[in-house]
Amino acid sequence: MAGNVTSLFRGTAAHSPSMAALTREGDGAGPVDFCIPCNPYFPTPAMFDELAGRLREILTYYPSSADTITAELCSLLRLPPQCLAMGNGSTELITWIDHLLVRESLAIPVPTFGRWTDQPMETGKRVDMFPLQESTGFALDLAKYAEFIRARGTRVAVICNPNNPDGGFLPRQSVIQFMDAMADLDLIVIDESFMEFADAESEPSVVEDAVMRPNVIVLRSLGKNFGLHGIRFGYLVANPALAGRVRSMLPKWNLNSFAETVVFMLKEHGQEYTQSLHMVRRDRLDMAQQLSQLPGLTVYPSQGNFLFVRLPVGAEGTVVRDRLLTEHRILVRECGNKIGSSSRFLRLVVRPQVDVRRLVSGLEQVLYGTRRGAAVPELSTGTSYSSGTAAVDRLVSATNGAGMQGLAAQANAWPGPAAAQPGPMPSLPAAQPAQVSNFPAPQQPAAVSNYPSPQQPAAVSNYPSPAPGPATPQPTAWPAPAAAQAPGAMPGLAPGSAPAPGMPAAAQAPGLQPVAQAPMPGMTNAASQGAHGGLTAAQVRGRTQPEPQPRPQQPTGWPAVGAMLYGQAG
Repeated sequence: MAGNVTSLFRGTAAHSPSMAALTREGDGAGPVDFCIPCNPYFPTPAMFDELAGRLREILTYYPSSADTITAELCSLLRLPPQCLAMGNGSTELITWIDHLLVRESLAIPVPTFGRWTDQPMETGKRVDMFPLQESTGFALDLAKYAEFIRARGTRVAVICNPNNPDGGFLPRQSVIQFMDAMADLDLIVIDESFMEFADAESEPSVVEDAVMRPNVIVLRSLGKNFGLHGIRFGYLVANPALAGRVRSMLPKWNLNSFAETVVFMLKEHGQEYTQSLHMVRRDRLDMAQQLSQLPGLTVYPSQGNFLFVRLPVGAEGTVVRDRLLTEHRILVRECGNKIGSSSRFLRLVVRPQVDVRRLVSGLEQVLYGTRRGAAVPELSTGTSYSSGTAAVDRLVSATNGAGMQGLAAQANAWPGPAAAQPGPMPSLPAAQPAQVSNFPAPQQPAAVSNYPSPQQPAAVSNYPSPAPGPATPQPTAWPAPAAAQAPGAMPGLAPGSAPAPGMPAAAQAPGLQPVAQAPMPGMTNAASQGAHGGLTAAQVRGRTQPEPQPRPQQPTGWPAVGAMLYGQAG
């Protein structure tokens, strides 16, 4: 495997090699997987045995129609079928959202899931990227994000909650206020692909709020939650008009027989699924505590089933990744080819404690030289960044690992479509170059590396306690929408409405310091203008191809996600 590992990663652009490819290059057994964000506790062994026993039938016959499979899922979630569209993975739904509902521009905080930047760039849309700042623990300030959207004249806004790769979480009420403040946009997408793993609130999802709004879609993943990425299934929830528009474009058999079999099995295994989520949340806290004890390693608070970590100064992510794989058979996600990140960062999937001990041991040997006698080389001695994609390498080299910030001049040079701009593009502050070798020390407030003991309340068990500080800042008013809906807005969506007053200025994860109200460095975006000029998908990636309060539960143990919609709420 050692001789081919580099070429495997270089051939995958924005993603890691598949487990099948890694297995073929090895001895027939895959590595311990800290890369693919699966649920390690579901399906249960008994469910896998049942699937194996039905393998011939599953592979031989056509599945039922997507409507049949969707209706079964809706009966579990207690959501009306007309508000749901089920796809062959969430990426299929992202593709259709882009083709059908994104007309000219899309805003997304970065770093994030790559399809939210790549997909619209590949179809020539302008992508306005809002850089999350390491100095604030990658927390998303929704008020500043809204100001950025207004300044750019963006027509579609996306929020990933929890965000991938950092696991940052936004409280439900803050997201609802953002949706109301942005009610004049063509579309708002709340990507909740990892929401099932969150425990910061008893009912964090905005699914039920989305179906009552004309321009909101909530995206959910099943493969991540159920530990079945290979089956490829996910769904979106929206008002019947939006959901129906996407559903009408999907092929009749876009869902396979494995997806159908699993969905129809779920009603018998709700209790096991719920228990698996509790186990992942428990493991997340334990894993964060173990990793935070490694010298120089910074662990950021997460509500996903993964942890975002910053390597010690001098450690280069691609070297760490390759040595963990070749010397310890451990697969990790190096984030140098995620826009807005750098090779200083890894995303590590939450796994059982026995696997975490193996990971910690491997990191100790690779980072501190306990076995080979030499730590990972310092960047200053000639170790160069390599993402596996030449264009990304040039981007990071030009910005000294700062990712987005070096592209501010290009972003300012193209103000966007005139129809979407209320006036001349304001002069945005220039970004200051970041120094890869000069990150804040872990003990500084910006680098959240200390986790509470397991005895703390479960609702906030994986967040550090807020540090004493000044009084909470006064709420900041939301930027007002344009007087009328922008020309060319999608038909059938409601006109602009007044913003919700009193929205908190910093809707961010508990335990992180409020974001200062000074102009945000890097707000000048690294947009892709596609056909209009500027960065294209090929330049960025080197390729152009798509790659509760708890409610009463049903006897099966499944949460009553849509009980309110059927009048079953207490």
